Amino acid sequence: MDKRLKYIYDNLDKMKLGLDDTFKFNCTMCGKCCINRDDILLTPKDLFGLATALYLKIEDFILQYCEIYIGQSSKIPIVRLRPVGPTKRCPLLKGNRCSVHSVKPVVCALFPLGRCISFENDKLRGGDFGDNDVQYFFQNPGCGDNRKEHTVREWLKDFDLSTEDKFFIKWQQTVAYLSQFVNEYESRLSEKILDDLENVFLVVLYLDYKQSDDFYTQFVQNTETLVEKLEALKKELK
Repeated sequence: MDKRLKYIYDNLDKMKLGLDDTFKFNCTMCGKCCINRDDILLTPKDLFGLATALYLKIEDFILQYCEIYIGQSSKIPIVRLRPVGPTKRCPLLKGNRCSVHSVKPVVCALFPLGRCISFENDKLRGGDFGDNDVQYFFQNPGCGDNRKEHTVREWLKDFDLSTEDKFFIKWQQTVAYLSQFVNEYESRLSEKILDDLENVFLVVLYLDYKQSDDFYTQFVQNTETLVEKLEALKKELK
């Protein structure tokens, strides 16, 4: 866990904001939020939207702009934008402007807000989620100024982000389930099988989409099929 994430984890209770709580921030378009960044993680939805907007296949977008690594604690594939040059700038930054503003990654659209979710064990494979399951927090941006005040709800609306984001819940749920599976069963699986699983996770989660069709429908189908196969593997391992 890097220092920034550890700080958020350790101080989340102090940083949390409700949907109608306020924070002060005004973007001055300095571009500082897009440099010294090696932590712009992309969800499958981000990848789908970015690649489609740039008329690229998803795998070609990854080759051109991203890097893939295995999460130290999650132990599943993670895709992030590959920082460029000594300033580690976002590869999609042109001058001081985002070249993909209308489809920017959700972590960038939320900035300087962040959001997270915590699951109880019985929610890993389904269940209803209340407003308290998704938590928002304000992180010191180190740029801009404080001339404007916003509520969390207003900020989300301005960037066309729903307070009831079905994908975010499903994605976090999937990550938690896969991470739990790998951490629980890796000692009982061969290195080859673990490598094969990593490749399967990468393809199913990030790549296996028809870009002319609805993303979310495909994502749900992909992840539910994957979970079914892993549940079957669990039975074989008992």
